[in-house]
Amino acid sequence: MLGNVEGKTLMDMACGEGFYTRLLKRAGAAEVTGVDVSAEMIRLAEEAEARQPLGCRYIRRDVAALEPTGSVDVVVGMYLLNYARTGEQLRQLCRVCHDALRPGGRFVGFNDNIRVPPAGTVSWKKYGLEKACAEEPVEGDAVRYTVTNNDGSQFQFENFYLAPETYRRAFREAGFKDFEWVDVALHPAQRGNPFWDDFMTNPPVIPFCAWRRRS
Repeated sequence: MLGNVEGKTLMDMACGEGFYTRLLKRAGAAEVTGVDVSAEMIRLAEEAEARQPLGCRYIRRDVAALEPTGSVDVVVGMYLLNYARTGEQLRQLCRVCHDALRPGGRFVGFNDNIRVPPAGTVSWKKYGLEKACAEEPVEGDAVRYTVTNNDGSQFQFENFYLAPETYRRAFREAGFKDFEWVDVALHPAQRGNPFWDDFMTNPPVIPFCAWRRRS
């Protein structure tokens, strides 16, 4: 989805501890700026940068409160948009990402798979993941993730359900063109591996992409 990012400028929205920020820089991006609201996440990201300097830059800020200048080629939003609980919150996140882009720039990311919301609790046990929400979710309902680490420890966090049409409207009203959901795909080395059959039959997450108009 990203294509060749060599020499490009990028923003990693809701970057957390900078996992994807560092991947983008290692892929050849000229500049990558990570943004996250959590002081602890930014601290971890900056510690990783200090240990192994790559040239990543980090800003502690709520993405929804950014005032970008339209200066980057690509905005990346890994699990950013599913924190919006209302259509207006979603539109604001989309507006910020749109306004961060140069004309013709792209916005790509991953999201909770709101096209196929879980009806109640659904387990992807062998992948260490469980999702739970209402049997018939309505706008703003919480989707709770439970993640199990290899050592058996667990943590939880909540996303929020908004309908697919709410997403399409938010992207359109933010000024994007050609917004689309993209089917999940395996890394080429994993194609044909039956371990992923359950995941691919019912993907818990979904990628998306959109473009800022050239004029």
